[in-house]
Amino acid sequence: MRSHLMMLAAALPVALAGCSADTKSGKGSSGGIGNLIVGNANATKLLPQFSKASRECITCHAKTSHALVQQWGASRHYRAKVGCFECHQAHPGDKDAFMHYKQRIATIVSPKDCGRCHERESREFAGSHHAQAGRILGSLDNVLAEVVEGAKLLKTKGFPGGISAAAVNGCWQCHGAEVKVIGEGKLDPATWPNTGIGRINPDGSRGSCTACHSRHRFSVEQARNPENCGKCHMGPDHPQIEIYRESKHGIAFRANRHRMNMDNDKWVVGQDYNAAPTCATCHMSATAKQPVTHDVGLRISWNNRPAKSIRPEISDAKMKLPGAKIGWKQRRKNMEDVCLACHGQAYVTSFYAQYDALINEYHKKFADPGLRLMKLAKPLLRPVKFANKLDFTWFELWHHEGRRARHAASMQGPDYTHWHGTYEIAKHFYTKMVPEVEELIKAGKASGDAAKVKAAKALQAGLDEVLKSPEHRWYLGQMSPEERKKREQRAKEFKSRYAK
Repeated sequence: MRSHLMMLAAALPVALAGCSADTKSGKGSSGGIGNLIVGNANATKLLPQFSKASRECITCHAKTSHALVQQWGASRHYRAKVGCFECHQAHPGDKDAFMHYKQRIATIVSPKDCGRCHERESREFAGSHHAQAGRILGSLDNVLAEVVEGAKLLKTKGFPGGISAAAVNGCWQCHGAEVKVIGEGKLDPATWPNTGIGRINPDGSRGSCTACHSRHRFSVEQARNPENCGKCHMGPDHPQIEIYRESKHGIAFRANRHRMNMDNDKWVVGQDYNAAPTCATCHMSATAKQPVTHDVGLRISWNNRPAKSIRPEISDAKMKLPGAKIGWKQRRKNMEDVCLACHGQAYVTSFYAQYDALINEYHKKFADPGLRLMKLAKPLLRPVKFANKLDFTWFELWHHEGRRARHAASMQGPDYTHWHGTYEIAKHFYTKMVPEVEELIKAGKASGDAAKVKAAKALQAGLDEVLKSPEHRWYLGQMSPEERKKREQRAKEFKSRYAK
């Protein structure tokens, strides 16, 4: 049997000379990709043959990059006669452009480049939170990676003063780096390679299509696979892939993967498959009523990233994204439409009642009190962030444990909701945060500093109010008689049910 590469080699000689475009905008000489592909990815008119430039690329790369050419040869790009040059062509004004065998090209293929053909997809992605993921570069997370965890020991032309390898190899690989060009097409090694989904590209665009559509095959089947999302959506602060595996959805997927038709061009839930949903099913893929979307936030009704969950249109407004005009109720209807492909309305409505209740409970019992206590504690803390034990305790309460509980409830992962979520929050609130606040109060009162004494008294009053509230008074042994009686009755019922 002949390989894809051998078949490609046989096909090339009969291809006529075609594209000679040399701009990323598609404004090239006759035969350029901008002239041969009409409209966007939904267009039916495709390139009639490989361009001369791409044929030259393939002839060489078939020898030097055999696997790369094989992957491309199995792609839809190959079938559509879209070759190396059509994606990598560059304009003389592009910062990352360089001459390569008499052709001006760029290493990075950005969402702006992909958008020359995939116009709608590129536009939707640009308006999504995914494309903004690089904004983490100034957040608390990056303070941890660049300062607390790391040191400026990685020195490059782009970072002569040094940069933290912890940030480069960690945060930036998922969230994206600001790619720096250090010479004639040369990219700074601290910022490249990088397929972070919010990568800031030299052409001004944000994001990386290859974060999900791995080059050079760009397999739709791989993009729909849960593990594709799990590269970034995993770990202590957002373990979506672990939650998915625990959930009934994940169990059904693994048992019925052979029935999922993952490589179908048309992939409508309830029509082309019904065995299980994947991440893509719920957040991106088509339903009978909705088209595919590359804005993954348009079906979520809570943004669970902050210490206290907010509605997604609020966070979109802060980032000046188009989603600011789309309210959470409409987004919930969008997601319910996905759910209703397999579930009844009563089931879906009750699920959301449970989910909203968990969010409300987390807010009232831990997020609001925690935020209040941290504000009151500020005058008694070292001013440098993460220079205090309490900084780490509170950060992990909301950023790790609080997120886990909220994300798990949204995806029906009971073990992560409870044992990795609310249990951990409660344990650390009562055994770490409260004692640490009490230590601050004690030290403040004994300091002899009038301002600190005043701050300590205010913090004491705040802590007393929190602990005497109905949600926390059990900690002080002040459970109401009615509640204590109910707990005793429940214990009695349990013992009678399971007693030998």
